Amino acid sequence: MFDELGKIGIWRSAAQLSPELAVTLERLGYGAIWIGGSPAGDLRLAEQLLDATTRLTVATGIVNIWKDAAEPVAASYHRIEARHPGRFLLGIGVGHPEATGARYAKPYEALVGYLDELDAAQVPIGRRVLAALGPKMLKLSAERAAGAHPYLTTPEHTRKARAILGSGVLLAPEQKVVLDTDPVRARSIGRPVVAKPYLGLVNYTSNLRSLGYTDADLADGGSDRLIDALVAHGDAGTVAAGISEHLNAGADHVAVQLLTSPGDDPVAGFTALARALFG
Repeated sequence: MFDELGKIGIWRSAAQLSPELAVTLERLGYGAIWIGGSPAGDLRLAEQLLDATTRLTVATGIVNIWKDAAEPVAASYHRIEARHPGRFLLGIGVGHPEATGARYAKPYEALVGYLDELDAAQVPIGRRVLAALGPKMLKLSAERAAGAHPYLTTPEHTRKARAILGSGVLLAPEQKVVLDTDPVRARSIGRPVVAKPYLGLVNYTSNLRSLGYTDADLADGGSDRLIDALVAHGDAGTVAAGISEHLNAGADHVAVQLLTSPGDDPVAGFTALARALFG
């Protein structure tokens, strides 16, 4: 049902993406690029990445409903769909109360209203996914979208999410990885990315507590136990096995976020990981 995505994609912030990198990722065998953060609702970057490639799916992970209204986002969707049929997936979500403030009072109702507007603008259910962590948002993902794109989760969350979503619904979690066999060094790369901002955002900390992590795990930038669960690290084979844990737990697709030391060229890591994942 979701063959066009492939099993493995790459999650990367908009500022870290370029058409040239998209061409490289396609050549290496990755099935999708997820534009991370809150990409602009004009979706120009998605269009540029699609223009440069021939088969990659490009998805947003995610357009923030408080930042971009549904009507112009729908117009952007239709522009891209006309140019690249079946290659774009619109990921949307409600963001976080810490960033949104008073408007966040009824996020579920706001998202339902946004989906109603996308329906009216004829954006197909099968070409959109929702950022979802808890049961209520996961159920909405199954009812009003192709599925869910959870962020900052573990294979255990994937297993629970699959049980809520049921079969035939896309489940595409994000997974952070560091290609380094030294655990201390790998954690030094992964911990700052997890700690700020995510361990200061209640949506994520509540979800992590539901998975059994304690206040001690969430303190001081995250315990080793927490960081190791959220950031798979080791050589390429070990990391590939960690990614596969999500697939074994019920994911259809995993959006891999490769973390590197500042200044490092990520292409070497993408290449090594592709060899371990795809042979």
